[in-house]
Amino acid sequence: SNEQLKDFPAFEPEKVDFGPVIQARFKVLKAVCRTFDRNASEAKKKAFRRFCESNAYWLDDFALFVALKDAHDGRPWTQWEPELGARHPEAIKKAKTQYRVAIRHVKVLQFLFDEQWTKLRELCHENGVKIVGDIPIFVAHDSADVWAHPELYYLDDKGFPTLVAGVPPDYFSATGQLWGNPLYRWDEHKKTGFAWWVSRMRKIFSMVDIVRIDHFRGFEKYWEIPASETTAIRGRWVEGPGGALFDEMIRQLGDLPIIAEDLGIITPEVEALRDHFKFPGMRILQFAFGNDDKAADYRPESYPPNCVVYSGTHDNDTTVGWFNSQAGAGSTRSQEEINKERQTILQYLRTDGHEIHWDLIELALRSNANTVVIPLQDVLGLGSSARMNTPGVAGGNWSWRFKWDMLTPAMMERMKYLTRATGRLR
Repeated sequence: SNEQLKDFPAFEPEKVDFGPVIQARFKVLKAVCRTFDRNASEAKKKAFRRFCESNAYWLDDFALFVALKDAHDGRPWTQWEPELGARHPEAIKKAKTQYRVAIRHVKVLQFLFDEQWTKLRELCHENGVKIVGDIPIFVAHDSADVWAHPELYYLDDKGFPTLVAGVPPDYFSATGQLWGNPLYRWDEHKKTGFAWWVSRMRKIFSMVDIVRIDHFRGFEKYWEIPASETTAIRGRWVEGPGGALFDEMIRQLGDLPIIAEDLGIITPEVEALRDHFKFPGMRILQFAFGNDDKAADYRPESYPPNCVVYSGTHDNDTTVGWFNSQAGAGSTRSQEEINKERQTILQYLRTDGHEIHWDLIELALRSNANTVVIPLQDVLGLGSSARMNTPGVAGGNWSWRFKWDMLTPAMMERMKYLTRATGRLR
């Protein structure tokens, strides 16, 4: 209602402060949950029951987890009563009764989201659009997954991680990235036939058409960091599950339309794992002009057909911002190195750089890669203020907001012309 919507905060033109947005939205959603049984049709109530039954394998634990977390003022599950944190059967049974209303509300919200998402996906398919979903290799410690299945993670007897995930120093950060996610006990996953992973992938494939798995190299080897460390420097590479995981997925799920995020420190073993299952890897044009040996791998003349090329990803600056600054967060490069790379860009592209975003868009479209992904910020030619995410920086990310008046007819016509000219228009 208008009365409820008046609580929504005012937006800045190109940024969204999601904190107050979430608070305001949940005021509305809570009202929807309270009135669901009274206002929903019989058909919708029946659909809700079917949804709860078919998704019980994850929904029951998730709904209880959210209800308990709300009841404990948002504190992580390691700070709940020990019997709840450890999921003692009697404590869980009592909690399900005590918080049954809150649990049902969580399930209603998940049902309504699923219903709306399904309609969106159907509309996309009617218009020839496929959805690429993104799934992280790891999950958060303070999550229903870890709370419900602690045996699958490296945790101490109080539930705290003993080993955590991250990556060693790289292009993005001189100290690496300390993600802090608990690491999987792959031996325990294997004993179950990788049941948790198969269920996870089955669910995401029911929602999207293609899945980009973040940090694919972690399936071959992953960077293991003691939980006591404050940076990712003091870690080590440890063997992952390798092909056994994907063999089981294929056995149970069939063909896997997966994009392997294979950026960073990639070894021949990682490439062999990717290529064995014919997963397309990723190529980033912003990485193609550095002064190291790896840069050549990101130039279009080296692309195999089975890959996905991006001008930049959500973890990169926008192309205009990247070209103008050439120094990412945590970068240790000198100004001399930055100037040399910029000169390489201009010479390679034979451009003066005044439309560097269109230069990279056309370069991607003319490449041998069978799939091209262009961030909308690059089509719009926006600078660093429109950057989506800065790796290793906790705040201020994912707040850029698109408005339709930013996309002009000239931009759309130019994109259509280049798509047709490069043989990519169906």
